[in-house]
Amino acid sequence: MSVYDNLIGQDHIIGTLKSAVEASRLGAETQEMTHSWLFTGPPGSGRSTAAVAFAQALICKESGCGICSDCLSALSGAHPDVEIIRTEGLSIKVEEIRELLTRVAWAPSLGGWRVVVMEDADRLTESAANALLKAIEEPGSRTVWLLCAPTLHDVLPTIRSRCRHLQLRTPSAQSVANILISNDRIEPNLAQLAARVTQGHIGRARYFATNESVQRNRKIIMQIPMQLNSLASALQAAQSLVDLATKEAETKSEIRDEEEIQQLQEAYGKGATGQGMASGASKAIKELEKEQKARATRFVRDSIDAALLDLATFYRDVLLVQSESPESLINSDLQHEVNQLASGSTAKSTTLKIDAILKTRSQLTQNSAPLLICEALMCELARK
Repeated sequence: MSVYDNLIGQDHIIGTLKSAVEASRLGAETQEMTHSWLFTGPPGSGRSTAAVAFAQALICKESGCGICSDCLSALSGAHPDVEIIRTEGLSIKVEEIRELLTRVAWAPSLGGWRVVVMEDADRLTESAANALLKAIEEPGSRTVWLLCAPTLHDVLPTIRSRCRHLQLRTPSAQSVANILISNDRIEPNLAQLAARVTQGHIGRARYFATNESVQRNRKIIMQIPMQLNSLASALQAAQSLVDLATKEAETKSEIRDEEEIQQLQEAYGKGATGQGMASGASKAIKELEKEQKARATRFVRDSIDAALLDLATFYRDVLLVQSESPESLINSDLQHEVNQLASGSTAKSTTLKIDAILKTRSQLTQNSAPLLICEALMCELARK
């Protein structure tokens, strides 16, 4: 067993990481080992999986066995020398980076390295990125920074110029399906569908294959192109899409929010004998509720983005049929609908619709009102 077992289709970087871990045993920065790394790749390629595996290997006495207490605690985020930053808000703020820098200034607790994995370096605000830059320019002698982002251009030039860059690839749909079948015991036909419609995104594929409500939602979303025949239908489709995303976000958040509030209240003494909760409890609960609200906002936007990506794959299939190249359809289970739409429109029109979807996905990251931009998109898609 190895910490690299879950890196699907990334053999080209595993050797680099192993060489770096071997060089790290010497304790000095070398050509193979440096103090700052940047993992980039498309969604689902395994950026954070690779970074966490590297962190495990760096603090493991066996260079990444995957089964020792160091490897397991690093993976779960419980290791004292491994800090995994996963933001659930829309951005990473400068205050969070300053607190992080205070923590990582300490020497490693258990030996070799103190490792920081930042899964969403592209969400750093400008001031947060500048604060991080100083730490990367002058790293502690035993601190390693592992940053993850979709592309190089999502990170400040001054930061990426100081990092060693590793580019991950999207794994093939077949390799993702094989993992779902062997590791998750997913029925082969469902595994193939999940891998195909999520385009090799292992996390989304697993979520799709194990969640019937997500499968039902996809069926509803993929019928939208067939229903866009008027302004009223366009506005209704936009509302339906946002409602589905909101409901999915609420399902994700509800139980988790309640558990977090309860745990915080208990930490401040609720339920204990005496005078009740300790001083400062009210303020802490309000701060937590604020964080939960930001997380819920991101969940809604992420759900809408996933729906838009599904729609983009549908129109991509339409374009393939219009170009007389229907051999590699992503949504082969919807071939009848794809053929029907392809016969009633032109390739130029389909291309414009794909562009409109991609533009809307970009607008989602700019704090635009989700319903308004979805309404504008559906009106655009309703045009022949």
